[in-house]
Amino acid sequence: MSISLRDLLADRILIADGAMGTMLHAADLTIDDFDGLEGCNEILNATRPDVVRGVHDAYLAAGADCVETNTFGANLPNLAEYGISDRIRELSEAGARIAREAADAYATPERPRFVLGSMGPGTKLPTLGHASYASLRDAYQENAAGMIAGGADALIIETCQDLLQVKAAVVGAKRARDAAGRDVPIICQVAMETTGAMLLGSEIGAALTAIEPLGVDLIGLNCSTGPAEMGEHLRYLSRHSRLPVSVMPNAGLPVLTADGAYFPLGPDEMADALEQFVDDYGVGLIGGCCGTTPEHIRVLVERLGGRAPVAREPKPEAGVSSIYHHVPFAQEASVLMVGERTNANGSKAFRESMLAGDWQACVDVARSQARDGSHLLDLCVDYVGRDGTRDMRELAGRFATASTLPIVLDSTEPAVIEAGLEMLGGRCVVNSVNFEDGDGPDSRYARIMPVVKEHGAAVVALLIDEEGQARTREWKVRVACRLIDDLTGRWGMRREDILIDALTFPIATGQEETRRDGIETIEAIREIAARYPGVNFTAGISNVSFGLNPAARQVLNSVFLHECAQAGLTSAIVHASKILPMARIPDEQREVALDLVYDRRREGYDPVQRFLQAFEGVDAASARATRAEELAALPLDERLKRRIIDGERNGLEADLDTAMAQGRAPLSIINDLLLDGMKVVGELFGSGQMQLPFVLQSAEVMKTAVAYLEPHMEKTDSEDAAGKGKIVLATVKGDVHDIGKNLVDIILSNNGYDVVNIGIKQPINAILDAAEEHRADAIGMSGLLVKSTVIMKENLAEMASRGVAERWPVLLGGAALTRAYVEDDLRSIYPGQVHYARDAFEGLSLMDRVMAAKRGGAPVVDPEREAALAARR
Repeated sequence: MSISLRDLLADRILIADGAMGTMLHAADLTIDDFDGLEGCNEILNATRPDVVRGVHDAYLAAGADCVETNTFGANLPNLAEYGISDRIRELSEAGARIAREAADAYATPERPRFVLGSMGPGTKLPTLGHASYASLRDAYQENAAGMIAGGADALIIETCQDLLQVKAAVVGAKRARDAAGRDVPIICQVAMETTGAMLLGSEIGAALTAIEPLGVDLIGLNCSTGPAEMGEHLRYLSRHSRLPVSVMPNAGLPVLTADGAYFPLGPDEMADALEQFVDDYGVGLIGGCCGTTPEHIRVLVERLGGRAPVAREPKPEAGVSSIYHHVPFAQEASVLMVGERTNANGSKAFRESMLAGDWQACVDVARSQARDGSHLLDLCVDYVGRDGTRDMRELAGRFATASTLPIVLDSTEPAVIEAGLEMLGGRCVVNSVNFEDGDGPDSRYARIMPVVKEHGAAVVALLIDEEGQARTREWKVRVACRLIDDLTGRWGMRREDILIDALTFPIATGQEETRRDGIETIEAIREIAARYPGVNFTAGISNVSFGLNPAARQVLNSVFLHECAQAGLTSAIVHASKILPMARIPDEQREVALDLVYDRRREGYDPVQRFLQAFEGVDAASARATRAEELAALPLDERLKRRIIDGERNGLEADLDTAMAQGRAPLSIINDLLLDGMKVVGELFGSGQMQLPFVLQSAEVMKTAVAYLEPHMEKTDSEDAAGKGKIVLATVKGDVHDIGKNLVDIILSNNGYDVVNIGIKQPINAILDAAEEHRADAIGMSGLLVKSTVIMKENLAEMASRGVAERWPVLLGGAALTRAYVEDDLRSIYPGQVHYARDAFEGLSLMDRVMAAKRGGAPVVDPEREAALAARR
């Protein structure tokens, strides 16, 4: 066609067709029409092309710009069930030719019509081991090749339930496209369940992060739900996707009756919802899925046909993903922690478990790193005499579902890296690419990069060239420039998807040639970051302290990591639980470590010797004992506060018992001592002096303390819980922090309220479903991270659009929130009540006032605050 699908999408909204299956089933076909293969709709492309053509004609007559081929099940799992998997290409091409003939019959030069080659998910989930990635990829290539030969204008991979299946379909489609020499656009649509995630638990952020780098042209949603359940996910895509967005919902959630299931949304209701998606989220391709008919499409065309798309200004968030979650490279007040213990070369326990084939023990190591605060896992199986591809498949396949963390695949062998990528549906990092043997056609670099590109991975780029490992700042910068320019130029990678490893070497050997290695790495990071804004960095931090005792290593690693982060380091391969925040390192140890890192020698002072002396005879256990002695010497009130700041649980219960024995009320201990400690933790986190893993440790101690005190708290007897009021509490989507929320739960529960605490990472659909199910009087949303404040804003906008403002007042709390942000900004987008709770006790006061207002009392306002706002207006 003279006008391409891509070109037209930039000019106007395109409208696709509706359901195929329900239309075919309404045709009253016989078993003979299916050639004895009952339920195999794709066989109709060969046996009853007239019926299939009739469906296309009905949608085209209704005004559809695009029709989907009758090939949803022309894939390996589906056709294999009928014993006709050898006919994938034949039935795919036949389906495309039928649609092509129909589209051409309705097309005019002014009004082209397009054929979308439908590629369905099949019945096997490769992440769960139902089928191999390679077999699905090759079958999808046949599927796509047939549709391209039959005249498809684009390929639409739809109703996706497993991100590894998505990757197999996209890669197969791209291989078919390349073989045919045709630039056919690829559309990918995932199916988000009513749970708020894909079938295997993938959040929309994980889906976008995994799919976008594969090189598709549009991304969107279809099937599983009606439009009402898609708003939250479309909002995310609209805000973050660089790609155009599409949506094809069912005509509502099916309703079961005595006469069978039906889809409740009529044409006008469907058009109302899709019009809002076009206006609010900039959706460019719309259509229908199950339950939609030509009449639905006719109304859509009348309402939206010819309308220009709404411009979006997305803000992509660079990162990687597991099949479950997106993890951004840019972490708040911390570096991205890559767990180093799932490495056969760096962890004896992991290596021995791998050699013994004890895969569960290997998984346990991975899970322990997640508990310790790692954001990613560095998986390396390289070991002399082992079959690395087999080990990688065993472990990557298990890690895919057993851990929620994305994976860094670490190997010197391209085949081992590829084996890992074929087991993991999320977006991985490949560690590493370098110029050790050059960048010629036979180099390792040239062999690994096509694999990286095909799977859409990010990379760790090691500063190694033909001369060896770069040691000086100048050498490191020179290699980095060469790598970044080639990766972005020849291979089309974005800067933010490159993690430069400036190389870390031991600096406490006493040898002259190693003394400046720390400085050279830090200065190289600083200069590369200035030359290439947006590029990321990583480092194997523990290399800097090789040869020292554990206590000395912990301090040197922690100080070196802090200095690298100040220079621009964004991630580190490190054992997160072995890093100390700067505030917890004694001043003398921190200063001598800095002298060592920066080689601050002077007459009569050698930092190497001084550092060794400082830790002579000191091991980690004795360091902990010394810290325990320091705590024991503090007054009780200060000691309890300090336990929270340091994340120190040993002796906690005894101190709490002593405080209560001295007459301190449990609520007073929480409010006056423990919360003061958490406030300091928040300040240290915000200033970058405490990394997230230590915040989590502090939160665990806080949680333990509150749980210990709870049985000693007196419950209010003024009203029973059901009579006083009910609130649903949740940590918002993307946030795993729950200490504040759980404290609110305890305080409210002990004061007569019925609390429904639904946990962490809750999408707005789940929050509203819980509020509906439990008939809540209010909703409380919590979160620690800055990005959680954005999610809260989006949640309030979604609640406003659903018209629930009159039903549920909203209480918001979290470290990153401010009263001004809630009361000035968030109140403006939600027509109902929105209140800021500084802490659990203000939350209790607010809930009292919310319930009083609900029973006809005074409205919930802060008179001074409202007067100040009124004066400003």
